Amino acid sequence: MEMEVKFRLPNKSSHQKLLSVLSPFYITTRHQHNEFLDGSAYELSSQRAVLLLRLYEQTRVPECIVCLKAKPVLADGVSCMEMEYEDLDPAIFKACLDDPQKLMQVDLRVVRRVKEEFGVKRFVGLGGFRNVRKVHKWKGVKLDVDEAKYEFGEMYEVECETLEPERVKKMLEEFFKENGIEYSYSVMSKFAVFRAGKLPSS
Repeated sequence: MEMEVKFRLPNKSSHQKLLSVLSPFYITTRHQHNEFLDGSAYELSSQRAVLLLRLYEQTRVPECIVCLKAKPVLADGVSCMEMEYEDLDPAIFKACLDDPQKLMQVDLRVVRRVKEEFGVKRFVGLGGFRNVRKVHKWKGVKLDVDEAKYEFGEMYEVECETLEPERVKKMLEEFFKENGIEYSYSVMSKFAVFRAGKLPSS
C-alpha cells in the first residue's frame, strides 16, 4: 500500500518559485517515460487497476520498472493505492512500445499476478507521457516536484510518500503559505489526467 500527500501547483511560475525555495535541499532529477497497459478486454481498468511501464531516461545505466497500481483513492490531498513493482529490462520496455504483447512473455511476479488475478490474456497499450521529477530531502521527508508533460499541456505537482499524511500535509501547507506559493489539493492522479485528455480545471 502506497500513501502520498499530493498538491497541485497552478502554473509554471509557482513551480519555478517552489524549486527556487527548495534549491538548498535538491538531490537529483529523474526523467521518466511512462507508458500504460491494460488487458484487451479492459480487465485491469474495470477492476480499478492499471499496469505502468516506466523508463528512467538520461541515466548512465538504463533503469526500468513494471508496476501494478490498483484501487486508488484520492481525497483532500492524500492518495492511497495498492502498488507492486519489479525491475524490468529496458529492452522489453522499448519492445512493448511497438508490441505490448511482448510483456506476456516476461517471467515476473507482477506479470503473473496480472494474468492470474485479473485474468489478462492479452495486453494493449494505452499510451503515456513524460515527467520530469526534481527530488528533494526536506525536513526528514522526500519531496518530489513534478512537471508532467502531456500532449495537451503540462501539469505541476508535489508528492511526498509518507506514513503520516496529515502531519506532512500540514507541514507542507505551512511551508507553501510562508513562501507565498499557490497550491491546491490534487484531485486527479497523473494517469487519470492523461486518460481524461485535459488538465484539471481546478
